[in-house]
Amino acid sequence: MLDTSNQKLLFLLIISSTQKQKKASGSDMAFHLRSISLPSRPHTTETEVEQELQSLEASISSSMTISTMCDGLRSLGDIYNGAEEIICLPSNQVCSSQQRKMLDGEMERSLELLDLCNTMQEIFVEMKAIIQELQVALRKGDTTSAQAKIQSYTRLAKKAKKQFKKTPEKAISHITECRMVMLLTKAREISISLLKSTLHLLSKHIKMPKQSLVSKAFHKKTVVCKEEQLQELECSIGDLENGAGHLFRKLVQSRVSLLNILSS
Repeated sequence: MLDTSNQKLLFLLIISSTQKQKKASGSDMAFHLRSISLPSRPHTTETEVEQELQSLEASISSSMTISTMCDGLRSLGDIYNGAEEIICLPSNQVCSSQQRKMLDGEMERSLELLDLCNTMQEIFVEMKAIIQELQVALRKGDTTSAQAKIQSYTRLAKKAKKQFKKTPEKAISHITECRMVMLLTKAREISISLLKSTLHLLSKHIKMPKQSLVSKAFHKKTVVCKEEQLQELECSIGDLENGAGHLFRKLVQSRVSLLNILSS
């Protein structure tokens, strides 16, 4: 379920979209005579979005690193931003009954991704807190506490993996007459796959060792080295949290635009 802050964001975006539509309809005539010709920014095309999705998919497949995952989340947010531009084009405001049905289905499936993004943000926050506590345990030389924190991290990663069982990566069918739906479906599938891969990478960074943590060498240099690695991991998880938040906001905006089409 969405937390309170994200529920408020979703509500405010929907209200804002409705108010903008009302203002636009009432002011178009009033300002028509005073309008001036300005060069319009070219809209993102469906072909461009498709190429960006293909490029992102290839990039993720070739380099499975946390840095790649961070960049991927930001790129997905930007791709959804481009998709929203396409959704808002006048040519896409009129849909057949079949297209409406497909859009309605994608709306429902995108809600699952929205919940997943929200959950992953919360998990990233918890992971950062555990890593901070682990660093404290290392500085104190508290092996027992450090082991306990690693166990907490491992349990959290396992718990997070269960979320993906509720959200299928692949749609039942890719056969669709609506290219816009096809692009949204592809973006959603890549998003789920990327989040899943991210969790897999994070779970490998901290594992329960066979022997007691740093039991052989609690030397100052060893502890400093491990602290630096943990600090780097903490920063990376912070970047992932921001990336998931960016994707969440763009998903909300995309859903609002789809809702406007379905309610028109």
